[in-house]
Amino acid sequence: MALTIGIDVGGTNLRIGVFSGLQLIEETRFQADFSRFCKEHAPDVAWQKILNVTSNAIQTVLQKHANVNAIGIGFPGFINPQTQTIEQSPNFSGLKNVNLAADLSQLIGKKVIVENDANAAAYGEYCLAGKPGGGLIYLGLGTGLGGGFIDTSGKLYSGQHGFAMEVGHIIVTPNGRQCGCGNQGCVEQYTSASGVAVSYYEVTNQKLSAHEIAERARAGDENALNAYQQAGESLAVMLAHVQKMIDVPNVVIGGGLSQAWDLMQNAFNARLEADLIPVLRGKINIHISSAGDAAGMLGAAMLVYSLG
Repeated sequence: MALTIGIDVGGTNLRIGVFSGLQLIEETRFQADFSRFCKEHAPDVAWQKILNVTSNAIQTVLQKHANVNAIGIGFPGFINPQTQTIEQSPNFSGLKNVNLAADLSQLIGKKVIVENDANAAAYGEYCLAGKPGGGLIYLGLGTGLGGGFIDTSGKLYSGQHGFAMEVGHIIVTPNGRQCGCGNQGCVEQYTSASGVAVSYYEVTNQKLSAHEIAERARAGDENALNAYQQAGESLAVMLAHVQKMIDVPNVVIGGGLSQAWDLMQNAFNARLEADLIPVLRGKINIHISSAGDAAGMLGAAMLVYSLG
């Protein structure tokens, strides 16, 4: 039986899954550190690095699974659905108007489909949830904050230009922190691993990872707890605005930062209840993903069939 590869490209890691339908046959992780490399090198050099690391990783997997017929990739950035061009990637600074699908396909000799990483994860969560009615919103809390929307017909909605549901760039704090997208006060500057780290640094002058800050919060550090509460409140403000526009009953929250949901939940719930219009209160089902990293890989693999 032909297999499909689904790839989730992150700021520090490259995760590759081999799938037979919905079944994950094998997962392999590769160290990438693309985000840092993009900051430290010229865009053309960084792009070659991304292509080389990704193609080499795929070739390593193909040596064990030669009967792969196509490859789907979830990539962080604004991706044009007509051309597959990555027009900008706020978390991979400097990358503009590059075509991962075409360039990578030429290197490895396989069909490649590229979709925004949060869109891929949204579709993966939708498949894992049994394709529930009413649609689904996915919010991925990682290095940044991504969003994806599956509409009531079960289709991934990416908008006319491919930039729909870039919820991480909804402004929740006017004139707030500078964002990689060019604006200030975007929600991902507060609700993300990097955002939590900045919130803690601003009041303590200590540079710690989000994981370390979570450990301190659970040990009673008020500044650490406040950083996570701010993350929860900012996420709720954004989601309340989104729900006023598209009214979707199912919301799945995933990504690495969701592992600290217990530190955000109370602040999130209180803010969401306050900011939703009254007719929507009590009608939104919030679920924390249990798929780990698999949703992004699965969604990328499954989108090969719907986008290819």
